[in-house]
Amino acid sequence: MAKLIVIMGVSGCGKTSVGTALAEMMSLPFFDADDYHPAANKKKMQAGIPLEDNDRIPWLEGLNTLIKSHSKTGLVLACSALKQSYRDLLSKDIQIEWVYLKGSFKLISQRLAVRRHHYMPTSLLQSQFDTLEEPMDVIEISIDQAIESIILQIKEQL
Repeated sequence: MAKLIVIMGVSGCGKTSVGTALAEMMSLPFFDADDYHPAANKKKMQAGIPLEDNDRIPWLEGLNTLIKSHSKTGLVLACSALKQSYRDLLSKDIQIEWVYLKGSFKLISQRLAVRRHHYMPTSLLQSQFDTLEEPMDVIEISIDQAIESIILQIKEQL
């Protein structure tokens, strides 16, 4: 059975970097959930306005459809998936392998401070941590290490 892997965590934890490297290592297609946000969501975030659940639900439903469309081939998806209800929507009618990239507010805010060309401003990081419902029964990886080490740990646990 093909692996459907979602790399989750707050903005700036390394979902895209880890997801891209993992997908390459496993010869799976990679998708970034941020690419699927409607323009209205991106505009809100650029303005420093946190998204609400009603902003996210259609986006999450679309991502569930994307994941299902790869059920035979597998995929790696980078998606914040901060609440359990979001993860439930993403995994509706499918089996997902969840990887949670965990890091401290301090470390992630330092990373965001040097990140360029992203619509998610550092000012919204606290709202991400406030929204985060840490997942249970997932592969949990600390991000305070080299990406190569992170990828190897994920591969071993999958």
